[in-house]
Formats: sequence, structure tokens, C-alpha cells
Amino acid sequence: MSRQLISLVVNGDRYEVFVAPHETLLDVIRDRVALTGTKRGCTSGACGVCTVQGVDGRAVLSCLALAIEWDNRPVTTIEGVAGGDELHPVQKAFLEYGAVQYGACTPG
Repeated sequence: MSRQLISLVVNGDRYEVFVAPHETLLDVIRDRVALTGTKRGCTSGACGVCTVQGVDGRAVLSCLALAIEWDNRPVTTIEGVAGGDELHPVQKAFLEYGAVQYGACTPG
């Protein structure tokens, strides 16, 4: 199986990774970039648990997106939504109200 080197930009950091044509963005983010906040759910795009932010903040179902299509394109995962040491409002609400990461769409 032929692999291609791509430059994946996740949360502002660049990762040079070899990907096979069939590999999903979800698999590469979790297995190669080692960011596990993006979860695998239904693997058919119905649950939203794999959602990341793509270009212009648009929601992307990473279980359906091929990693090879994201060469040099920015992706933001849940790990990247905080502003440095300042938590994102959703992260703050989780802490303040004792929320748990349960719902299928919570990570996305």
C-alpha cells in the first residue's frame, strides 16, 4: 500500500506524517498525532463525536474525512480550543458545573 507524506496542521502545530489513501483524519489525529480528545463513535457521521474544526471554524466529521485531503489545512481539536492557559468557555462550564464527558457530541 502506497503512503504519502502530508503536512498536517493540528491546533497550530505542524506534523509531517505518512498516510495511506484510505486513512481518516480521525485515525491520524488519534494514532499519529496522539491527541485523543477526538473520539470514535458511530463511524458513519451520525453522532458527531469525531467533530473537529476545519477552515473558518467549520465543523468537520473527522471519521468521514480522508487525512490526505487535509495536507497543509488547519484543524482544531478539543485540545486546541483553549487560548493558551485560558480555558474556553465550554471548558470552564464543565469545571464550574461538574459536567462529565458523556454525551456522544461532547468532545466535538
